[in-house]
Amino acid sequence: MIKIIAEAGVNHNGSSELAFKLVDAAFSAGADIVKFQTFNASSLVTSSAKQAVYQTKNTGIIESQLEMLKRLELPKQTYLDLKKYCNGLGIEFLSTAFDSESLKFLVEDLKLKTLKIPSGDITNTPFILEHALTGCDVILSTGMATLGEIEEALGALAFGYIGSSGIEPSRSAFAAAYVSEMGQHLLTEKVTILHCTTEYPAPKKEINLNAMTTLSNTFRLKTGYSDHSEGILVPIAAAALGAKVIEKHFTLDKNLDGPDHKASLDLAELTEMVTSIRTVELALGSAVKAPQKSEIPNKSVARKSLVTAKKILSGQIINKDDVLIKRPGNGLLPSLFWNLIGSKASRDYEPDELYDLSEIK
Repeated sequence: MIKIIAEAGVNHNGSSELAFKLVDAAFSAGADIVKFQTFNASSLVTSSAKQAVYQTKNTGIIESQLEMLKRLELPKQTYLDLKKYCNGLGIEFLSTAFDSESLKFLVEDLKLKTLKIPSGDITNTPFILEHALTGCDVILSTGMATLGEIEEALGALAFGYIGSSGIEPSRSAFAAAYVSEMGQHLLTEKVTILHCTTEYPAPKKEINLNAMTTLSNTFRLKTGYSDHSEGILVPIAAAALGAKVIEKHFTLDKNLDGPDHKASLDLAELTEMVTSIRTVELALGSAVKAPQKSEIPNKSVARKSLVTAKKILSGQIINKDDVLIKRPGNGLLPSLFWNLIGSKASRDYEPDELYDLSEIK
């Protein structure tokens, strides 16, 4: 089953009340998971870090990342309450940690069993290692990354999962852990990688959904897609390509102040996306090629059989001129044409009559 993550992110604008409404919306839309972001702004960015261009454009405010993110923090108690609320509804709570303190909070206080590593930390192997040392499953976003950078990140995860006693963390140790049998086994068990284009909104021509297949073929891990494009077409296409996880930002109102609202889906769009992905998932079905239950009654209607071209007498040798191929398909298969030619009719036939199987014995 495709896991659909409704990414609330920071679209609560720092309001606990709005955060709970986002959970309700994700649940109403039919998402499997609702995801937030957990961070201490001062631990995440320096005071001089500038906004991304899209953040300035979407907020209409020129300020530092620190100033912007400070307004988007939620109290720890809110996360605890959100997790409890999600448990009551039956939707999984997930949050991305952006600093070590927040990661510890998610694991030790919220007791999360799955963690999400954002694209911006794909080269932050010390932080990736911290994630692996928790023993939690990991969803790794790969926006802006090369295959080499992804492999190194996976190496850090493998090293942490193995728990190599006495071996100091290093790039060479990560590489060794990655290629080890145990490392590959643990990555297969615990890691999902998401293709992603880190731009808001992502230009359609730069999404390159085929790269998702490249990730799957290269790393042999569960693979999915984190979408930042406008609309719902691309994530639906990703589902058709075999994504195991689909992540998409959503908001209660695209006109709210904040960096991500304009590139997010509203509730109606999120609901339509979830419904469409479930339809695609249903249609993908099995990889086995065989007649389906609904097809079987149509075989006799749509297929053809070997029929008499003229009146045939018992004992007559059947030649090519005595045989036509017509519907219905509940007689001798046309592929038995050559077996029938030269055989002896076991009874009299009228024109346009289905030949019997006995003729080719």
